[in-house]
Amino acid sequence: MEATKYTISMLVEDKAGVLNRVASLFRRRNFNIQSLAVGGSEQPGLSRMTIVVLADPAQVEQVRKQLDKLINVVKVTDLTDDDMVARELALIKVAATPSSRSEIIQIVDIFRANIVDVAAGSVTVEVTGDEDKVNSLFELLRGFGIKEIVRTGRIALTRGGASSKKIPSTKS
Repeated sequence: MEATKYTISMLVEDKAGVLNRVASLFRRRNFNIQSLAVGGSEQPGLSRMTIVVLADPAQVEQVRKQLDKLINVVKVTDLTDDDMVARELALIKVAATPSSRSEIIQIVDIFRANIVDVAAGSVTVEVTGDEDKVNSLFELLRGFGIKEIVRTGRIALTRGGASSKKIPSTKS
């Protein structure tokens, strides 16, 4: 069976150790988490966790069942085949000389990105978009010399009227 990139969204309680327990579950199953993002949700006391993992359907089903058994996990949703909005944020520090700055600014404008810091020898670019957009900008800026890059990883929600495949919880 061929591995697929899965996007799993979870609502989890804001409690110490929850992230560790979720990540450990993936580690024990020998999964490499490609991206993991956690932040507050619309519900007080709950955070939304988005995990991207490369796996086959049977492996994901096994992990899903075990995630559902974790006490602090409230809801697990597989967004992979849903109509979803997925975004990533990246900050890219690019080497910049006075002669290369205008070219870097033009490239940044084309990608609707922003320059958020300017220093004597560099500019820091903020880009938000899908993974391909971030990768494309990174590749174009690589020729100038990348000093540093940091990426959030994928965050995702289903589109407006789309219903996600909620993975039922046995918790009450």
